[in-house]
This record gives sequence, structure tokens and C-alpha cells, in this order.
Amino acid sequence: MRSADLLLDAFGRVQEAVHGAVEGLPEDELAQRIDEEANSIAWLVWHLTRIQDDHVAGVFGTEQVWTEGGWKDRFGLPFSARATGYGHSSSQVAKVRASAELLLGYYDAVHERSLQHLGNVTDADLDRVVDEAWDPPVTLGVRLVSVVAEGNQHAGQAAFVRGVVERRERS
Repeated sequence: MRSADLLLDAFGRVQEAVHGAVEGLPEDELAQRIDEEANSIAWLVWHLTRIQDDHVAGVFGTEQVWTEGGWKDRFGLPFSARATGYGHSSSQVAKVRASAELLLGYYDAVHERSLQHLGNVTDADLDRVVDEAWDPPVTLGVRLVSVVAEGNQHAGQAAFVRGVVERRERS
């Protein structure tokens, strides 16, 4: 198996988890929070997508889908174009409201862009340093594994919140 194939599979699993957490839910349920400090499904999926978009664009030297594809305008959120959700307050989390169609549209656009880049990654590419702000410096391989790990973590959290929301709706 080539490194590129492994990466394509890993990113594909994140996509499956994101779709499983979001599909079929109305906007109000996507925005529900377990308590006033918790993250909603909408925020979790928006955030994991922003991180993937930011990090993949950064390591491959391309513009983010968020701005290039007009997604920032479609979402209409009161955040800067660079915002990814990192460090957001509870009140900022509450401002992320979106339909399943919008969330999945943006996620799938970022996923497709990621696949375009990842399909050509070689073993040698994975050792390229992409961020010298850390000690040790971060390589492409480490950054991509980090994106997959964060994506899976937040998609799992979104699936958990979905379960709670659905149980509430049945009660």
C-alpha cells in the first residue's frame, strides 16, 4: 500500500463519520447543545472542516476552500476569514448555525480538495518539514495524521451529541 492510499483511506473514514453525524438532521437539532458550555454538532463539524481546510491548504500552499469557494459568505458567520474555531467561547460556539446541506457541502468540498493533494503524496514527501514553530518541527506526515485524528475526534463527538439530541426528541 502506498502512503497516498493510506491517507486517502484515513480521510475517507473521517468523511463517513461526518456524514453519519449530520445527515438527516434539521438545523435546530444540529445547533442543540448538551448544556450551555457544550459544542453543537454544527460547531463541531464546521470546526473540524475549518481545521482540515486550513491545515491542508497550508501544507500544500493553496488557498482555503472556505474563501476560494465562497463558503465563508454562504455561512455568514461573524468571524474573521481566518477563524477555525480554535479557542472559541461558548457564545461564539452558539453562533454557528447551519443546515445539514451547508455543513456537508463545505465538508465535501474540503474533502475533495484534500484528496486531490493527498493522491500524489509519496513516502519521501511525508518527511518534509511544514511547520518550524514547534520543537521538533512538524513534518507533512505528522500534520496530516493530526488532521485525521482531530477530524475523527470531533466527528465522534458530533455522533455522540446526535445520539443525545435524538433521545431528547423521542422523549
